Amino acid sequence: MKHILVIDDAATVRLYHRGILENAGYGVDEAINGIEALEKALVKPYDLFIVDVNMPKLDGYGFLKEFRRQEDAVQSPAIMVTTEASGSDKQLGYMSGANLYITKPIKPNELVIYARLLLGETL
Repeated sequence: MKHILVIDDAATVRLYHRGILENAGYGVDEAINGIEALEKALVKPYDLFIVDVNMPKLDGYGFLKEFRRQEDAVQSPAIMVTTEASGSDKQLGYMSGANLYITKPIKPNELVIYARLLLGETL
């Protein structure tokens, strides 16, 4: 089973993404900010990260930059799912290490399709 870490400070968003991804057959863990996500990702390898931008303590850009610096961490793909929709936000997301940048709200079938694509699975 593939494991995904959902990183978002909003409990409702985490539950929404968790429900969609678990129904698609994935194991899902949650983190409420970039600090907690780093702690989890350095202990357990994840196959995919779903990352919000705006979070307290360490935002999504900061999490990805710091995570991508970790030589001993499994460098799994990351999808930024955020309300930040400007071109400069997207550019910063990709420069931080995102593989895909999507603006909220995301439809359940889209989230599953993007997850399967980045995990190298058939659709």
